[in-house]
Amino acid sequence: MASAAQRPVLLVEDNPIDVELTRRALARRRLLHPLEVARDGEEALARIRSWEAGAPAPLIILLDLKLPKVNGLEVLQHLKAHVHYRVIPVIVLTTSAEVRDVESAYQLGVNSYIVKPVDFDRFVEVAETLEHYWTAVNIPPPL
Repeated sequence: MASAAQRPVLLVEDNPIDVELTRRALARRRLLHPLEVARDGEEALARIRSWEAGAPAPLIILLDLKLPKVNGLEVLQHLKAHVHYRVIPVIVLTTSAEVRDVESAYQLGVNSYIVKPVDFDRFVEVAETLEHYWTAVNIPPPL
């Protein structure tokens, strides 16, 4: 079992520009946790299987909703239905401000819902705040 300090942050994001922005924003804060990226919903679901096989489960998951193959809400539903991994904090980080998406995400158990800022400096600020709170201030659930 990996300690909280060794557990990665999982970014589930298909847009390479947003992946790079997130990497840069977290690098500015000198994130101590490795950043892992799943580039679509299928890859995110495969991560759950890898945790069952012994890979370290993430400290937090940053989840886009508009994903190819399997959408983010389906990924969230699978994760929150899992007996061991439903406690992992999931932060939706998406372009969708649709009430239906917000409502669905919270009904499925998301911990936070954030609409991605378009402005880079604001995006960096949001990413830094997320990283600080969820990896430095918050006490993660034991897995």
